[in-house]
Amino acid sequence: MTFTTQALNKPRWLSLYAPVANEMLATEEVLRSELQSEDPYVDQLVKHAFRLGGKRLRPALLLLAAKAAGKVTREHIVLAAVVEMIHTATLVHDDVLDEATIRRHGETINARNDNEASVLVGDFLFTHAFSLAASLETTFACQTIGRSTNIVCAGELRQIHSRGNYSLSEGEYLSIIDGKTAELCACCCRLGAHYADSSATIEDAFDRYGRHLGLAFQIADDLLDLVGEESQAGKSLGSDLKKQKPTLPLIQLLATCSEVEQHEILALCHREGSEARHALAARMERSGAVEYAHHRAQEHAAQALAELRAVPDSGAKGVLAELTRLVVTRRE
Repeated sequence: MTFTTQALNKPRWLSLYAPVANEMLATEEVLRSELQSEDPYVDQLVKHAFRLGGKRLRPALLLLAAKAAGKVTREHIVLAAVVEMIHTATLVHDDVLDEATIRRHGETINARNDNEASVLVGDFLFTHAFSLAASLETTFACQTIGRSTNIVCAGELRQIHSRGNYSLSEGEYLSIIDGKTAELCACCCRLGAHYADSSATIEDAFDRYGRHLGLAFQIADDLLDLVGEESQAGKSLGSDLKKQKPTLPLIQLLATCSEVEQHEILALCHREGSEARHALAARMERSGAVEYAHHRAQEHAAQALAELRAVPDSGAKGVLAELTRLVVTRRE
């Protein structure tokens, strides 16, 4: 089955989701029915947040984990919508923090409106997500999502605190992105397995799968921010450099160059504009820092793949395995 809704517009990714195609469409229906307001201004802002859709990776992870672990239920559909609301809320807030103007080939809410509207739209999505999660019969989802969202926020705060700290270690960087990105991916996979009534062993394996996949995804995303092309990525790039966020390729470059080169690199880090980004990217390419970061992403992808050994073979498991390759080779 192919996806026909306007929101689902990333065919290279979404064609992978065939084992849960109907469930993904059902999730979109929940999002459409829930994310609306009687006030025209609020309604257009909320709809703009979902205007083009994305890869829908988080709901897909939840639904694929559910199908691989057992079967998809109505609870999974609701939770898939919940995690997409939460993810979108974090993106809306991230665009404010990064002063980004492009997201998914369109204007960010802060560029189109202002920061105040963006913050409140993010809050609208967060609160609506928890209200929807609370409609389930058990409190497990609310507790799990609440804990994970708290960890995500702490990860973002830690990243803000690390701005300009170019002595940040690789271990500290990985700890930050584990909270900032990997935690929500792990949460999605755990929820999928849990509400499919899987064993604790399978549930834990899915949690670890999602965590390693999230780490691989974020390392690749940080690489993209430094060496990617905006026309392909469909979003503002160079925000990490602009906000002086040390990410893995830069950490590796600084760790392997001479003291003189470090001063030159740090001078580039404090300059704004595409020229500085391209100059840094060239140094990272020559030094092997880009290759190193890509290799580290591949290692986490391989660890994610290894966690699937505990899961019975199925079409859904095959897609989860393919995602471990796709997250480290993407250009958008």
